[in-house]
Amino acid sequence: MTPAQAEIEIEAPADQIWSLLTTFRRWPEWGPSVRAVEAEVDVLGPGVSGWVQTAVGLWLPFRIDDFEAGRAWGWSVAGIPATGHRVTPLSDARTRVVFTVPRLFLPYRWVLSRALRRLKRIAETG
Repeated sequence: MTPAQAEIEIEAPADQIWSLLTTFRRWPEWGPSVRAVEAEVDVLGPGVSGWVQTAVGLWLPFRIDDFEAGRAWGWSVAGIPATGHRVTPLSDARTRVVFTVPRLFLPYRWVLSRALRRLKRIAETG
């Protein structure tokens, strides 16, 4: 089944957006459902796992399941497939970002849209 998605275009280079999306300490800045992340590395990569603290304070295990360097990553949280994240350069200074969620979790798309707006604000204002 095709996942539901939310997307946005951001006036920033793709590598800048990729860094924001893959550096764990930055997640609480743009992710409304993330309060903190604990992992043995600072930047996600294939197979990386750790713990994510949700906005309500609950700590859940996560694992990076899909990874395409500089382009896309997806994860599972508590063993359940969660969101996907894709970065597509449109020019040297403009990037399309797409977040996906399994259709079963379609109501979560509003969180994805909020995260994308936060990401845009961070990237475009520094």
